[in-house]
Amino acid sequence: MKKFTCVQDIGDLHTALQEAFEIKKDHFKYQHLGHNKTLMLVFFNSSLRTRLSTQKAGLNLGMNVIVLDINQGAWKLETERGVIMDGDKSEHLLEAIPVMGCYCDLIGVRSFARFENRDDDYNEVILQQFIQHSGRPVFSMEAATGHPLQSFADLITIEEYKRTPRPKVVMSWAPHPKALPQAVPNSFAEWMNAADVDFVITHPEGYELDPKFVGNARVEYDQMKAFEGADFVYAKNWSVAQGENYGKVINKDRNWTVSSRQMAVTNNAFFMHCLPVRRNMIVTDEVIESPNSLVIPEAANREISATVVLKRLLESL
Repeated sequence: MKKFTCVQDIGDLHTALQEAFEIKKDHFKYQHLGHNKTLMLVFFNSSLRTRLSTQKAGLNLGMNVIVLDINQGAWKLETERGVIMDGDKSEHLLEAIPVMGCYCDLIGVRSFARFENRDDDYNEVILQQFIQHSGRPVFSMEAATGHPLQSFADLITIEEYKRTPRPKVVMSWAPHPKALPQAVPNSFAEWMNAADVDFVITHPEGYELDPKFVGNARVEYDQMKAFEGADFVYAKNWSVAQGENYGKVINKDRNWTVSSRQMAVTNNAFFMHCLPVRRNMIVTDEVIESPNSLVIPEAANREISATVVLKRLLESL
């Protein structure tokens, strides 16, 4: 595996899950692979779980780890080609990227959607520049349109806790005061479509995701109907994904907040969220604190998904 940006890069999901559970039994089983190898993690945006879990995964594999926060302690980087650099940005990404490649063996990149230009976001301009110019295997630690490390961890969690061979998994939009990217819901949809689950997406009208991520999922605009018989409920906010309102908030309807009212019609469903979560906007206290809340095991599995991905990238060197 030379890069990791989407579900297709991981190959056969059954094999990937077997590998994940093997590593879960012994986090340090493949520590020899990273001996004298260096992992660089480049953050254009804030992080808690991604930073900690990916650093830990690198250490599990015996790697040296360098963390670069672009917004603190580094030159401000210009990302657009052809601009006259007479502002506050001192270095261009096209020089910075190959320099970073000189100092490491693998590179992880975290760069959110900017909501300035949908084409730039959906073409993954920053991530693709790293892939093209670093000379190293590159993996996404959340990009403008996808968060595959999170979705792999989500799938591991569902596989661990499912009570039927083909569970019903519902991803529900929920309200949020700020405009959030579509990266997590896009990737979750992508991975659920590739997995053996009954997958349903529910959201208010106007919040349709890009069809290439929706795939074969059923879309239901009635949240209560979507929740009926669900085995897993995945709550997440996202801003408008298409059209003239791209990146905007057009609905803050608190009736979509996941509460005991919605969970009552499920099949005693497990609750999932990628975190961080705004309580009593996305989900009520009683649901996220219930015995069926998987948000902590889900976060713990971020270390496992990252370890599998880094192991495969190391094996490609």
